Amino acid sequence: MATDLTAPAPSRADVAPIQRRTLRLLVVTQIIGGIGVTIGISVGALLAARVAGTAIAGLAQSAAVVGGALLAVPVTRIMTGHGRRPGLVTAYLVGAVGGVLVVLAAATRQVPLLFLGMLLFGGGSAANLQARYTAVDLAEPARRGRQLSLVVWATTIGAVAAPNFAALADRTTRGWGLPSLAGPFAFSAVAFALTAGVLLVLLRPDPLLTARRLADAEAAPDATTAPDAAAPGKAAGPAATGRRGAGMRVAWRVVRERPAARLGIAAVAVGHLVMVAVMSMTPVRLGEYHDDSAVLGVVGVVLSLHIAGMYAFSPVVGWLTDRLGRRPVILGGLAVLLVACAVAGASGHHTPGLSVGLVLLGLGWSGTMVAGSTLLSESVPADVRPSVQGLSDLTMGLAGAAAGALSGFVMQVAGYPTLTLLAAIATVPLLALALRAAPGRAPDEEERPCG
Repeated sequence: MATDLTAPAPSRADVAPIQRRTLRLLVVTQIIGGIGVTIGISVGALLAARVAGTAIAGLAQSAAVVGGALLAVPVTRIMTGHGRRPGLVTAYLVGAVGGVLVVLAAATRQVPLLFLGMLLFGGGSAANLQARYTAVDLAEPARRGRQLSLVVWATTIGAVAAPNFAALADRTTRGWGLPSLAGPFAFSAVAFALTAGVLLVLLRPDPLLTARRLADAEAAPDATTAPDAAAPGKAAGPAATGRRGAGMRVAWRVVRERPAARLGIAAVAVGHLVMVAVMSMTPVRLGEYHDDSAVLGVVGVVLSLHIAGMYAFSPVVGWLTDRLGRRPVILGGLAVLLVACAVAGASGHHTPGLSVGLVLLGLGWSGTMVAGSTLLSESVPADVRPSVQGLSDLTMGLAGAAAGALSGFVMQVAGYPTLTLLAAIATVPLLALALRAAPGRAPDEEERPCG
């Protein structure tokens, strides 16, 4: 029986049903995986405070973010050599192991084990992020933004539902003898393992390998031409095969050579940096003028609205990305981020105003994430695409981790309005990059997709 690596090249007529089946599967697994990520993260800081103390609880929570960013590197190397399915399965299984280690750390009160568990738990986040790229491997160019955004949108269901499962998971597992707050991580481990199993069985044929075989077949008639004369992204013959083991060094070289790829990766990273910097300190801001009996309820409402802004409207953002173009939506996302920083920073002790600012913050993030990811994916050849996408997620994760770490210091020294001002200033380099056309090219030429 033919495997993903040896199967014959598909025809264009075969691609549409494969893509529809892939999208349906990704939506389902994003819901399950999203529940796994959010149900653990929702109690992560509280559990870390009990095991390690309040002073370093934030560092334990950040370990999951850093872990997700770092795990993007080996996961994308697996994808580069063997396809999307083994990469996604590996990431979810690593996340499941992390969840189990966090449960053991809660039971034994071992701080190093807790940090290791949270670091590996980030594998679930890495898989959820990489799934959005899986959606565009076989997508038609005119529908890439919408199909990527559909997978991003599916995360909404898991993100909204998961906090409601946290209390149930905690009550259930305490009856099994697990310590308080460990239950959600046990449920996360089960969710990740289930998602890995579903993808292992059902994500066939592998969309990335299918896209490569299709590109190879379409490039075959041109095999006698000089390599440099082949169409971008379709030179997937011997030269491409030689780069399919490419790592971060080659990925960085590819991004550096392509203005559109640079814009895509910068849009994702800067949008995430601004969002994390402002969002992470909003609960602290609310705590300045709400008493302890009310602040948790208010924080829950405000952050729920923020999450809705991030994910609920992503299909609309994807449609605009396909209809208006990648660059205009990136610029629109930047504009919304700037308005969000202004509204949140000027809201004072007015919770409705702060809520509006957080909703806009989520919408701006969605614009830069969806349009930036789509632009990045179509701007690089298929043979190095997973490595470039891994570089993007690594950059995004480290930017978010740095923003989260520095935002607390800025908040303590200068206050929330100054934090929002600095977050707004951080968008300036991306704004300049988005407004600048590539030398010697028409503005739209650098957004032309690579196969």
